[in-house]
This record gives sequence, C-alpha cells and structure tokens, in this order.
Amino acid sequence: MPGKPYDLVVFGDTCVDLILKDADVAPEFGQVEKLVAEYDLEMGGSCCIFAAQAAKLGLKVALVGRVGADAFGQLVVDTLSAAGVDTRFITVDSSLRTGITAHLVQGDDRAMLTHPGSLSALTIDDVSDDLLASARHLHYGSLYLQTGLLPHWIDILARAKALDLSASLDTNWDPEQVWDHGLSQALPLIDVLLPNEQEALQLSGQSDFGAAIAHLRARVPLLVVKRDIAGALAWQGDSAFAQAVLPALAGGDGIGAGDSFDAGFLAGWLAGLPVSTCLSIACQCGRAVAGAVGGTAAQLRLSQIAELQPV
Repeated sequence: MPGKPYDLVVFGDTCVDLILKDADVAPEFGQVEKLVAEYDLEMGGSCCIFAAQAAKLGLKVALVGRVGADAFGQLVVDTLSAAGVDTRFITVDSSLRTGITAHLVQGDDRAMLTHPGSLSALTIDDVSDDLLASARHLHYGSLYLQTGLLPHWIDILARAKALDLSASLDTNWDPEQVWDHGLSQALPLIDVLLPNEQEALQLSGQSDFGAAIAHLRARVPLLVVKRDIAGALAWQGDSAFAQAVLPALAGGDGIGAGDSFDAGFLAGWLAGLPVSTCLSIACQCGRAVAGAVGGTAAQLRLSQIAELQPV
C-alpha cells in the first residue's frame, strides 16, 4: 500500500538455537557425560527467522519483540539488524532471560528443549494500532508459543483487517496439543494459511490429508502446505498448484526452512506474482536453509531470486 513505511510487521518469538550434533545425542541420566561432535549457536525463533529472510528478499520488515539484557538478546538484535530488519520495536527487558532452544540433532532428525523466556513475553500492550497501520501485511507465526498474545490473537487480526492489512498465519506446532484457541473465528481474517502437512491435519481436526485440505481450503482464500522434501502444494479458489524441490545439500539440520519458505512465498505474493511463481520462490528459500546449519546462515538474498527481479 503506497505510503506505508513497512511491507511486513511480525511479532518476534525472540530466542537463540543451541544446536548439538552427533550420531548419538540422546542424553543419559545418572550423571553420564557424553561428548558431541559439533555445536552451533544461532538466532532462533520462527518469526525472527522469517523476518530475517523477508528482509533479505527486499521487504521492509518491522519486528516487535522483547529480549533479555544478555548476550543472547544481543545476538538476536544483531542478527536481525544485519539482515535488514528494523529492530526499533524490540525492547531490552532486564527482568527477562532471552529464550533458548537446545536442538539435539541426530542424522536427519532432531529433538528440541525450549526455555521460553523472552519468546513468549509480548503482550497486547505491545501491539498498537499505530504499529499495525504502519505495514501492508501482518504475518502471525508461533501462535501457540507466544502465550502472552494468545488470548488476544483474534482481536489483533480483526484490528489488522480493519486497518486494511492483509494477513498470513503459520501457527507452527502446538506443544499443548490443543490446536484451537478460536481458530474458526480467526480463519475468516486470514488471507494466506501456511501450515505443513502435520499441522494441516491437526488444524483441520481431520485424520485424512485429503479431508484436511478440503476443510481448510473452504475457510481461507489461499492455502499453502509445506511438504518437506516433497515440495509444496497450494490451493486458491478452484485452482491447485504443486511445486517439486531438489534435495537440499547434505549436512543441514532443517532448522528454519519452513520459516524461510513462508517469507519467500509472501515476498512473491506481496509483489503480485502468480501463486505458482510464489511457490517456486518459497521452495528455493526453504531448500537453501535446509542445507545449512541454523535458520539464517544460508538464507537467500534478493539478487539470487530470478523471479523477483524487475522485467
């Protein structure tokens, strides 16, 4: 929308990822000490990774969040700033510890342990109409982890819609396995829904993938489903789209691939490109990140996406 300072506003699930890798990373209690071959410390948080990728693709992104007054919080702010995200809406809060997730990566699988800390610290008081009105689009992610906002998320979406923003939703996984929180009220306010296959099943309440898709596509204008190595599918009205993806480079951990996929898709969608082109951009972004360690190291830049270049 002309005159708005931001293309996107996103609520930051601020945390870091401590990634431990080995052939066997399963801990053994009884004070057993095990050595691991590798570790990395990177910015984490689905929404933070999404924001970094969106900014690298040329979108003007504002992230609102809180971090602790600690080294992890500084890492989050520095990483976002280096990506081009506007961090002026991130508050350093000395009463918080910045969130952290320990990823135990073993082969192509991983387990995660999370201390939420600042990840869930945002409240409705942090989301002003002035902030929302400054952007064309609201991307809502990490729905179930951002517990400070969860009681108000439908109101936030309704306010965004009243202020003429479009909105996308990637709920991510629900660790409490509730999968609702007023979803039926929220979906009419969503322009683009971006689950993966497992999340689509849970959100729909269906046990069959075909039934899940039928249920969700009847409720949102544009449904985009991530399928990992199988690529992605999308449905808009009566039209269906499919996008294959080449295998990612070996050695990656998959962290943040879906979040960069979301950013790539929305970069195309906000540019008015066809859904099939948006899927192609999204899969390029997701594949690049899946082949590296951590969520931001291999994110693509605008210059690397042919479909986003001026004709």
